[in-house]
Amino acid sequence: HRDLHSFPTRRSSDLMAESAARLLQVLTLLQTKPQWTGPELAERLAVTERTLRRDIGRLRDLGYPVIADRGVTGGYRLGAGRALPPLLLDDEEATTIAIALRTVAGSGVTGIAQTALSALTKLEQVLPSRLRPRIETVQQAMLSLPRLTATADPDTLTVLATACRRQHRVRFAYSDHHGRGSARHVEPHRLVYSGRYWYLVARDVDRAGWRAFRVDRVGEPFDTAVRFTPQDPPDATAFVATAVTSAPYAYRARIRLAMPADVAAHHFPPTAGVVEAAGPSASVLTSGSDSLDAIAMHLVALDVDFVVLEPPELRERVLTLADRLRRAAGDPP
Repeated sequence: HRDLHSFPTRRSSDLMAESAARLLQVLTLLQTKPQWTGPELAERLAVTERTLRRDIGRLRDLGYPVIADRGVTGGYRLGAGRALPPLLLDDEEATTIAIALRTVAGSGVTGIAQTALSALTKLEQVLPSRLRPRIETVQQAMLSLPRLTATADPDTLTVLATACRRQHRVRFAYSDHHGRGSARHVEPHRLVYSGRYWYLVARDVDRAGWRAFRVDRVGEPFDTAVRFTPQDPPDATAFVATAVTSAPYAYRARIRLAMPADVAAHHFPPTAGVVEAAGPSASVLTSGSDSLDAIAMHLVALDVDFVVLEPPELRERVLTLADRLRRAAGDPP
């Protein structure tokens, strides 16, 4: 008989390390796809399906909710749990998240800066050394202007976002731009961030119409838990763009521009006007202002041919300004 001790054996510590590494690999794979079949997952891990089932059981014992769906279309998927599973990020993902956490303090949500810095501290502790110079270079070059606009309360955003998802009616106190207060009863549809403010697009039940409410002016929101069926909801982003660019102003202007819509969009962000295509080389801008001169001079400064479609007052004002400019240049009208 051969001496059994002459055969190489694997230490239990090696087996445990291999098993732990495989568990982490299972978690990583479960995060890359909504669902894996058993054979697919076993093949990727180079193990038998029996070993895979044992690994899934160990993950469940550790508190990770791995759900097994039976049937032809069944498989394994990662459900929502009480704690976040370990995340394995590639270089681009880690760099993007680190930079985003640095800038998230300017996102218009009150109290988020400290949370973002806490998350960034945890991330930087485990970042590979090769990524640090890249992230530091970008961060050193980044500056932010101080925010001069009001910020939204995160608890208010949470209540409104939850009500949007559950389709629950909400009651809250609201102050308009003149500071006048009112009680509102609404059916929330979507939350939209304009780059300056958060807006709630909702149907006002008492006024029977769709409205865009600035979230920083919303007070004491209360989820009534009363469900509703949406009634012809609008495109939320377009609705807010129209509401903030033309509705609040004395003059609503529509101008045809001799430039494609994608080019015009660089000159007029959603907070300044709504741009629509009018052919391959033209677009129509809808905007608003309390000053006709402000609209006219903005268009002149853009250095592009344009035609005023409405209102008539703006066409008359453009003609008056044109006469004045010709006289200033020594050219009689």
